Order: sequence, then structure tokens, then C-alpha cells
Amino acid sequence: MHQASPFDTHHEAYDAWFDQYRNIYESELLAIRALLPPPGDWIEIGVGSGRFASKLGIPIGIEPADGMAALARARGIDVLAGKAEHLPFADQTIDAAFLITALGFVDDVGRTFAEIARVLRCGGHALVAFIPKNSRFGKLYSTNAPENVFFRHATLRTPDETFGELRAAGLKIAGTVETLTGPVEQANDRIEPPIEGYAHGSFVVVRALKP
Repeated sequence: MHQASPFDTHHEAYDAWFDQYRNIYESELLAIRALLPPPGDWIEIGVGSGRFASKLGIPIGIEPADGMAALARARGIDVLAGKAEHLPFADQTIDAAFLITALGFVDDVGRTFAEIARVLRCGGHALVAFIPKNSRFGKLYSTNAPENVFFRHATLRTPDETFGELRAAGLKIAGTVETLTGPVEQANDRIEPPIEGYAHGSFVVVRALKP
């Protein structure tokens, strides 16, 4: 019997997290904005409830979970049903593809990045924002995964693993920033500006270029 996705059955709880941890959310938005590519045809893969797309001006989202998609549509996002490994776009038709906090939930990272490379125009960008496996938050989520309805299904990766997969897809690393560099229990105390790098943050953003 097919098991329902937690992103369908617990979508409202997932979305409520952003209100409960507002400063963490705003810190993450600042980090993404620090590496925004030039304007153009933008999509977000795994758009979820549309919290990031609606704030960043990303008009189109790809989302396999109906519950999440409904919330994103309510935020004005044009959501297409689909998965990261099979994007519903023709070759070289997208200027920027965003993958924000969804990296740990895709089934095949290599196939996902290959699909992103396929749909990007030359000179286009992939922007991937993720929780590193070796970060404070990554270690916490890994430890608590059996009790967490979302992260029990996640596979977190290190920055080096992620960058390696991007390069394997033919993409060139063009910049990295990080935020949430302090203890987990203090992360929501303030909005933290991003800094260059990826060695210390629990939220890392990488922008990769399709040559």
C-alpha cells in the first residue's frame, strides 16, 4: 500500500514552522538574496508551501505533494505537479532554478542536478540552499530523525558532496554563503546576516553556473 507523504498529511504543521521560527526564516531569506542570479525565467523545485518563492519573486514552482502545492498556490505561485528528477520543461528554457531546503528529500541528487543542467540556458544558474549534514542543525536533525515526521525521510549531505554532484552535472560553483553559524538554541534569537563560505553555517547557499 502506498504510504502518504508527510508533506501531504502534515503540510499545515510544516508551514506553521516559519511563523514560529521567524528569525531563522528571515536569516535564510537574507542568505538566498545574497546570491540571487540576474532576473529572468525562474523556477523553484520542491516549492513546498511557497514561503520562499513568494518572497523571492519566483513565479513557478514544481511540487509533488498536493497539500503543499495548495498552500503555494494560495501565495500566488503557479505550481506544476512534478518531481525534481523529471522536470516538466524543455531543454535550455530556464534562467535560474532554485532548490531551497529540498535537497535532502529528492530521491536521486545526481539525476536532479542533471535535470537542472538540462533545462538551464547557457549562462543560467542553479541556486541550492541546504542544511549541511555536518552542521549543528544537521547533526540535531539526524539524531532526532526517527521522531521527526519530515526528517526521518531525509538524506542530508555535506557541502563537499553537494558541490561534487553539481560539478558532475557540468555546473560551475560561482559563490557560497552561510548563516545560522551559532548554537541551535540561539538561532532564533536574532536575524543573522550571511557571510561568505560554508564551513560553519547550518544553512548554506551555493550558486552554480551553467557555462
